[in-house]
Amino acid sequence: MPRLAFLAVVFLWWPAPAFASEAIPNEDCLACHDRVSEAKFASSVHGANLCTSCHKGIAEIPHPEKLPSAECAACHRLESEVYSNSDHGRAVKAGASAASCLNCHGSPHELLSARNPASPVYRLNVPKTCATCHEDEPKRVKYRLLEKHAFKSYSETVHGKALAEGHIQAAICTDCHGSHDLHSPVNPDSKIYRAHVPATCGKCHENVLKAYERSVHGKASVAGKREAPVCTDCHGEHTIKSHLDPSSSVYTTVVSEKTCGHCHGAERIVSKYHLPADRVKTYLESYHGLASKSGVTTVANCASCHGAHGILPSGDPNSSVNKKNLPQTCGRCHPSVGEQLAKGFVHTSPSGDRDRAVYLVTLFYRILIVLVIGGMSLFVILDYCRKLKAHYRRSRFAEGTLRFTVNERLQHLVLFLSFTVLAYTGFALKFPEAWWAYPFSVWGTGVDWRGVIHRAAALVFVALGVVHAGYVAFTPRGRAQRKAMGLRKGDLLDALGAFQSGVKKIPRKPGEAAPYGFVEKAEYWALIWGSLVMAATGAMLTFGNVAMKYLPKWAIDVATAVHYYEAILATLAILIWHLYFTMWDPEQYPMNLSMVTGKEKEEKRGEKL
Repeated sequence: MPRLAFLAVVFLWWPAPAFASEAIPNEDCLACHDRVSEAKFASSVHGANLCTSCHKGIAEIPHPEKLPSAECAACHRLESEVYSNSDHGRAVKAGASAASCLNCHGSPHELLSARNPASPVYRLNVPKTCATCHEDEPKRVKYRLLEKHAFKSYSETVHGKALAEGHIQAAICTDCHGSHDLHSPVNPDSKIYRAHVPATCGKCHENVLKAYERSVHGKASVAGKREAPVCTDCHGEHTIKSHLDPSSSVYTTVVSEKTCGHCHGAERIVSKYHLPADRVKTYLESYHGLASKSGVTTVANCASCHGAHGILPSGDPNSSVNKKNLPQTCGRCHPSVGEQLAKGFVHTSPSGDRDRAVYLVTLFYRILIVLVIGGMSLFVILDYCRKLKAHYRRSRFAEGTLRFTVNERLQHLVLFLSFTVLAYTGFALKFPEAWWAYPFSVWGTGVDWRGVIHRAAALVFVALGVVHAGYVAFTPRGRAQRKAMGLRKGDLLDALGAFQSGVKKIPRKPGEAAPYGFVEKAEYWALIWGSLVMAATGAMLTFGNVAMKYLPKWAIDVATAVHYYEAILATLAILIWHLYFTMWDPEQYPMNLSMVTGKEKEEKRGEKL
């Protein structure tokens, strides 16, 4: 009985016309319909079928001129039902020129298996098949398709390039969008509906999906939080590229600012989910962030510390940024010093509550810069006004007494060159997007040439300091110069008198009562102090891994702040103090050439103006 019941079901389900028209051979049909290639039809997947299996209503030949349309659903019932509910199927029902069975699979008389490389739905051919409609610009505009040049953009992705190289398992259109069940991304039934994207990508990237599902992002997505990032938010859609491709949204130098920063720098998301508002800002202001913006690919980005797909909150014991795991995380780049790094704060702007040492140093230098540079500026203005009112005619240089030897002039030249290079390359790290820092961002070789040049100049600067120390300690001329630069009570009186009198003549001019006045002495001893500070802090930062074996992270942060603000102080002092007294001073204009000629300037006064 069960066998008879099964045969009855099969008999009732099988299309009746196939039996009714069985007697009409295909040769009889093809005798008239010669546009159909008998050879191609025979080699197609329908080659074993009778013509009358699809073309109904034929009982004899000749048959009526008007016959019912051939329906794929007669045999492919399940596929047809799925297709009819898809966006393409509904569009065709509505009279739109959307993809039908024939548009994708080809002529039924020549239709090939999807496993046949000549089939338009063979894996390697699917993108080009979809492109026949989706690269049609008039059709895209007419039907308001959002993706412009979908095939072209796909071809440039990591998936498209892999497919072009013959990797048949590379993701194609139907893997993500579906084939017969294709839907719009706003349709909850769509494979590319936002909540379904991880599962869709996870069909190929299983391990990544498991890590994502355990992450804070994955849990938030499952909980229905629309702002939670899914695969396409970070990697893109038709623009997915390898993380090694500089144009990729997850490339090491752009992932923090552009990809992670897209959410963690957005006020709406930060305030809605009570996230720290300064994460992107504090990273970009750190050495890692500044170097990354300069194009250095070896420094840490967000993913280096937090992970990429398995990101967990810092309070989770399994998080790579959990306090107990920080030594190991930091130790991947800074071997043996992870414990010291874990003692400092990360992602915090210095304040009185956190990173207090850095906060106090920063506050001290800001006040110091205002007072020192403000005082210098005031003195320069007063001195300039006084000398203008003195009605000097422009002085002429004459062959006077020796002021600087060749040795001293060479030291000054090396100091000038090394300081200039240090200032330029140092501020280029802090302001990598400034126009004058452009040369370091266009090389694109993966080598931190800015850092190499900066450290080379620092080596020259330190070597010069050692040479100068030996010069003033062991040579007669050097000892005499050091003695002449010694601070005296009269220097302080001169400085106070200059401020007090405002526009009166300074009681003692350099080169008259003493070889050097308070102007030169202030600059010289500031240079000595600043050089020692910059060399010490620079060494700590250059040999950070060594320093952090003995010092906590906050000490390195203090060194960073001191190095930066001392550089600002020194640069402004040179621009305001040194350049004024050697170039802009009316008595020296256009320039004091004693460091070029080595001779003392002799003034030959003329009549007053």
